[in-house]
Amino acid sequence: MSAVRDLDTVRRWIADAERVVVLTGAGISTDSGIPDFRGPNGLWTKNPAAEKASDIRYYLADPDVRRAAWQSRVANRDRDIEPNAGHRALVDLEASGRLHTLVTQNIDGLHQRAGTSPDLVVEIHGNTVEAVCLMCADRLPMAEVLDRVAAGEEDPACRRCGGILKSATISFGQSLVEADLRRAEAAATASDLLVAVGTTLTVYPIAALPVVAQRAGARVVTLNGEPTDFDTQADAVLRGRISDLLPALVATLPRAPPDSENGEWGQRTAGLTHRLTDSVSSTGFVGR
Repeated sequence: MSAVRDLDTVRRWIADAERVVVLTGAGISTDSGIPDFRGPNGLWTKNPAAEKASDIRYYLADPDVRRAAWQSRVANRDRDIEPNAGHRALVDLEASGRLHTLVTQNIDGLHQRAGTSPDLVVEIHGNTVEAVCLMCADRLPMAEVLDRVAAGEEDPACRRCGGILKSATISFGQSLVEADLRRAEAAATASDLLVAVGTTLTVYPIAALPVVAQRAGARVVTLNGEPTDFDTQADAVLRGRISDLLPALVATLPRAPPDSENGEWGQRTAGLTHRLTDSVSSTGFVGR
């Protein structure tokens, strides 16, 4: 059976859902002025050398790669990057009481800045809001490190142990955080609707979440400007500008009663997620 491509149908699915899981990728942030990585105008497409800074092997081995990465962060720190209508639409989805978990592949922190509750967000690839020492794992605000770079430290070291600092992101060659993977799969298993937004679903293991959701009985919607690797299996495929489509999908949702977000419904889904997390290792999702 071919996938549904009707906005009104997906809008009804969202209205009828109790536990919506959203998976977001770079495409939701392009309207905020953040380029994706591999698209026609992507960061790595235009500047392949920039990809080296995202590979832990090059980052550790080559001081020049680290210096270039820090200079790039300083040069871009004052860019006017704000959440867009797509991010804000997910805040409205949360306000309706339907958002169970927001799993994001993005590192920009725009979901939290838009107003999504941090407790609902799983940053599967980390974030650029913090810096981390690769030796002692100390974390500190990124702004503090950028101030040091701007003051003349080309390759700032950890002041606790002297180790190498980098953004608190998961680089190529680094392992994802197992607890985040477990939480993401538990959420997909608990969902009755999973919406994949702005991701081509090519990066594993997180690209397997739609499969996990469907096997557990949920519908899956892909929403993207370009085709995704899951379109032929999705229950619905919506193609277009994300900052237009997402607001249209949630515009008519009523807000949840005050006790719905943290009351009986929240306790019920939290308990379900806890039980699934305890048993999720049997699925073999982690590390695939």
